[in-house]
Amino acid sequence: MNSWPKRPIIYEINTWVWLQELGRNQKAPVTLATVPKSEWDAIAALGCDAVWFMGVWERSSAGIAVSMRNQGLLDDFRRALPDFTAADNVGSPYCVRNYVVDPHLGGPEGLAIARKELARRGLRLILDFVPNHVAPDHPWVAEHPDYFIRGDDGDTLREPGAFITAGGGVFACGRDPFFPAWPDVLQLNAFNPGLRTAAIATVSSLADQCDGVRCDMAMLLMNDIFQRTWGERAGARPAMDYWPELIGAVRTTHPGFLFMAEAYWDLEWELQQQGFDYCYDKKLYDRLEHGPAQAVRGHLQAELAYQEKLIRFIENHDEPRAATAFAEQQRAAAVIALTLPGARLLHEGQFEGRKVRLPVFLGRRPDEPVDTTLGEFYRRLLSIVAAEPFYGGEWRLQEGLPAWEGNRSADSFIACAWEDAVGRRRLVAVNYAPHQSQCFIRISFPELGDRQWQFSDLLGDARYLRDGNDLHCRGLYLDMAPWQYHVFELQGA
Repeated sequence: MNSWPKRPIIYEINTWVWLQELGRNQKAPVTLATVPKSEWDAIAALGCDAVWFMGVWERSSAGIAVSMRNQGLLDDFRRALPDFTAADNVGSPYCVRNYVVDPHLGGPEGLAIARKELARRGLRLILDFVPNHVAPDHPWVAEHPDYFIRGDDGDTLREPGAFITAGGGVFACGRDPFFPAWPDVLQLNAFNPGLRTAAIATVSSLADQCDGVRCDMAMLLMNDIFQRTWGERAGARPAMDYWPELIGAVRTTHPGFLFMAEAYWDLEWELQQQGFDYCYDKKLYDRLEHGPAQAVRGHLQAELAYQEKLIRFIENHDEPRAATAFAEQQRAAAVIALTLPGARLLHEGQFEGRKVRLPVFLGRRPDEPVDTTLGEFYRRLLSIVAAEPFYGGEWRLQEGLPAWEGNRSADSFIACAWEDAVGRRRLVAVNYAPHQSQCFIRISFPELGDRQWQFSDLLGDARYLRDGNDLHCRGLYLDMAPWQYHVFELQGA
């Protein structure tokens, strides 16, 4: 397959749940090897470039046992799935027992078949890599205890929630330094040379099976962060950071392999410099969720080179469902996120308007009504952003000017322009506010000149004919309802 597109559209699927529902509909078990061809066709019809099969690796029975003793998790399970039973807890996909496709999902052979089906339809495959921790029953625990942050009996007494006994030794539980330890996983030592070699071998083996990896909590492995979190327990700090060493080594044999980082704490730029193709844009998500529009616009004034390597989203498995988090502003937020430079991430169930955020431990989800009009909106929007000029064109943030003196509602607009080398032009305008707003959009397209321009909304019925000289002098006047959006195609009349 050719190299990755500059601005890929990625579709995340909770693999276990998706196959379970296909099996229920087929009235027979379905694995990655036996997915009906019509389902592959339906995914391809969305216009995405890649599928991220979240959670294909072998789950941990030890991790399941730990989670079943956690009352907080059990409460979450029952909130999401009122008829929850123990059989529904299939284990966390981020408590990896082994980097082998779980037999329940079809094993390595099933994954190979699925990858071929995707490739036939021009789709690439992304899988998970969890660099920070593994399950307590991972083979490394017995074979290579030196790969882990170790403790002693005193640690288990002082911090019973942060250290556990496994495989005859005491190990630190995996952790994010700002939260309590995760009791179902053991912390790997990113400073250990043997662990780094093993991680390179692991990701190289993944690169034989897919086209890219989503790296869980990638910032935790950075030298500065890891040293701050684990101090002397980690041992001597290596001269080279974790990610440049791993990414550089993997790309010697798989030069086109894509690395995307789950990243927070304003470390996205640094991770980009360490070799990641794309990093989560959680800041955009937070500003879209909480507003106001000025905060979103301020974020979009960052350097274009930085923005081109961000992943834009309004939903993934770690966040609440967009239909819940964004409610009436969901469509406006989606228009903004999906028409920006960088990669775009969508989540299975987002199109249907699902509202229940499913804990990743669960292999089944509740039935929910399908919002068909929302699905039609997303399919239309994707058909627009999956084409030029959004793929290869030039993006520019546009300025919104007050419609008249004293009118502050221009601050509610987010607008951007796209243009490619052959003159295809698009103007995206969103009133990102719960009130009617007016402004003049200063349009940066050159050579509007002495002619008329037709503005046709690709997402609606709006059609405007405007004079080029007036557009150049004053801009395009817009009076828009709360959360209203336009994606205009511009054509000379």
